[in-house]
Amino acid sequence: MARRGAFITFEGIEGSGKSTQIELLAEALRREQRRVVLTREPGGSPLGVELRRLAMHVREPTPAPMTELLLYLADRAQHLADVVVPALGAGEVVLCDRFSASTIAYQGFARGLDIELVTRLDEVVRRGLQPDLTIVLDCAVETGLQRARGDDRFHDEDAAFHRRVRAGFLALARRAPDRHLVLDAGGPIGDLHTRIAAAVGAVLR
Repeated sequence: MARRGAFITFEGIEGSGKSTQIELLAEALRREQRRVVLTREPGGSPLGVELRRLAMHVREPTPAPMTELLLYLADRAQHLADVVVPALGAGEVVLCDRFSASTIAYQGFARGLDIELVTRLDEVVRRGLQPDLTIVLDCAVETGLQRARGDDRFHDEDAAFHRRVRAGFLALARRAPDRHLVLDAGGPIGDLHTRIAAAVGAVLR
């Protein structure tokens, strides 16, 4: 898939600081006169807003794990078509809060769906598109849950669930170290931003 922009994704457990760091990076890139699209999954497209509600906020009846997975993949398909692919084709830098790694970590590692199946279905939806860099913000589950704010179903899960999510992210990073950057999210916000900006700068150069 030909493109001229750059695709940077942020991953991590609840409370790892993704939202803060992605916004700091967007501001820094815009100061460099780069065109930046700041987006998220789920909910990065108009249809995705409704899919996000269904996937994350409907508690009764609770979506089955496979239903949850398919909602996320439907959101990704629409998000790529409406937002990501057009922006990359226009030469923009796309910063996305969660992408494929979250699907594999949450629905595969944590929910217990077959990881190879989840990975294959994600590949079908992505149609060959890969992030240029995936930044994994890593912290202890207890630290993340203390920081986390939100009212979605995933904040209702116990610590063991979030440990499986964290283990999933780290396993994915080990499998493809050339496309993942794992950073300790427990340090000062400014220091973490500096490391992220340097890594993304290298990708953009």
